[in-house]
Amino acid sequence: MRALVVDDSKSMRMILAKSLKEIGIEVTEAGDGREALARLNAGEQVELMLVDWNMPVMNGYDLVCAVRANALHGDIRIMMVTTETSMEQVQKALAAGANEYLMKPFTKELLLEKLALLGLN
Repeated sequence: MRALVVDDSKSMRMILAKSLKEIGIEVTEAGDGREALARLNAGEQVELMLVDWNMPVMNGYDLVCAVRANALHGDIRIMMVTTETSMEQVQKALAAGANEYLMKPFTKELLLEKLALLGLN
């Protein structure tokens, strides 16, 4: 299993990557949505993306929309991992094609629960 962690915060990418690696998931990282989309379009294969909403260049919502618009990426499971906590934002992300939504701050246990809901741990 391979995951792409997309967040403009290097420390958040490290926290997520550490938790994923501990359960045997290989991790790559991108600092914004445009970088992540370029990696996917260049052929990088991932089964899971953990995506922050608020990023420069291309935000997470736009990334989710772009990934879901490409049939080649249809099997990728996407989890938004963000400080956006309003129910409107959650619904917007899920409607755009996110499979799960995790609000920051979160515990490792909550992350693992969300991965389990996606059938990944």
